[in-house]
Formats: sequence, structure tokens, C-alpha cells
Amino acid sequence: MQLFYNKSLTANDTEIRFSKEESRHIVKVLRKSVGDLLQITNGKGWLFVAKISLADVKNCIAIIESSTLQSKRDYQIHLAVAPTKMNDRYEWFLEKATEIGVDSITPIFCDNSERRVIKPERFKKIVQSAMKQSLHFYLPKLNDAVPFKDFISQDFKGQQFIAHCEDTHRTSLKQALKTNTDVTILIGPEGDFSTKEIELAFQNNFDPVVLGKTRLRTETAAVIACHSVIYSNEL
Repeated sequence: MQLFYNKSLTANDTEIRFSKEESRHIVKVLRKSVGDLLQITNGKGWLFVAKISLADVKNCIAIIESSTLQSKRDYQIHLAVAPTKMNDRYEWFLEKATEIGVDSITPIFCDNSERRVIKPERFKKIVQSAMKQSLHFYLPKLNDAVPFKDFISQDFKGQQFIAHCEDTHRTSLKQALKTNTDVTILIGPEGDFSTKEIELAFQNNFDPVVLGKTRLRTETAAVIACHSVIYSNEL
């Protein structure tokens, strides 16, 4: 199944006109022709099935034959992850977390962050591509990057965790998770959260957790945290 993405589609639409880039991909690369069926999502849970009516490499058009709203999970996963020093590692995290099933991502700038400039438009393209590749119908929300102290002061629903490396009491994330419950997880930069940030997280009702017996890179920890939530809900 090849899944396409068009954020402007609604359940009332009867036709879709693809961009020049997508038209070329459909007609020239995938070799689709008039009468072939395409699957499209708007990233809001809808799956559209459309039949090509005009196979033009610059302006491919398809008639929508059906639209179905896919069910949403009972819980939401929000990962707040500090940007990594090497940008490609953060992009890897975005891709894998999207494939696994994250719902929202917030880049957070911490005391020990070495990277404080990101490329949100590129990040959005990576998330969109990963959504299509993994056949998800809900596009994860990529929030604006914010300082740690601004993020932590918000109101969150469900469980709240901070995964840090300090040698203090921490509960296994696996044991702490509740099923069918929203969860927000904080993952720090290469230098970990500062002691001040950890204390601030405690003051804002974030519980300390550990993700395993080994020390993990930021992007690895974030992916494991995401998978742990999904896995615990599928048992």
C-alpha cells in the first residue's frame, strides 16, 4: 500500500488534484494510470480511496470514491526531547517515533543543551514521510521548540515522567505506566538534565523513571520510551 498525504482534504471533497511533485511521482515513478486506485490521508485520521481520472505528470487528478475515519487510540503519547548535538540523530528519532506511534513532540532547550537552533520545516517533512511510510493516518503534532522551564510549567493530562541519569531513586518506566492513559515523557540532552531542572520537574509533578540498565543516547532513550508506552498498552 502506497499512502499519500494531503492536509487540506475533508470528508466532503469529491476530487483531489496532486501537486506537480506528487503528480510526477505517481505517474512517472509509480507508473500509475487512469483507473488506478490511490490511498490518501489528511493526517487527521481519514483514509481516502481515489481513482485516477487524469494521469498527467504535472497535474494528476483523482476522483474520491470513499472516505473512512480511522479510530483513534484511547491514550496520547507526548515526548518532550532536547535537540541533539548532531542534527541527524534527532531526525532519526523523529522518524522512528512517528513510525512507532507518537502523537506529539516538543523540542525543549535545557541547561546542558549544545544545540539551540533547529529546522522545524525539515522536521515536519521527516514526520510526514514517516507517517506515510508506516501507514499511520494521524500526523504527529510537532510543537514549537521552547525552553525547559516554559514547557514544564504547562498543564498536562495523564502521567508525567522525567527520564534522567542522576543516581537517585527512579522507578522503571515499564512498572510505572498505566494503560489507556495519556503520558508525557521528558528526555534530556547529551549532558542530561541539570539538577535544577530535575528538581523543577519534581515540583511540577513529574515522576523520575529509568528506561533500562544502560546509559542511552538522547535519541535512543526517546524511541525506547515511545515504544515502551505502545508495548505496555498492547499486552
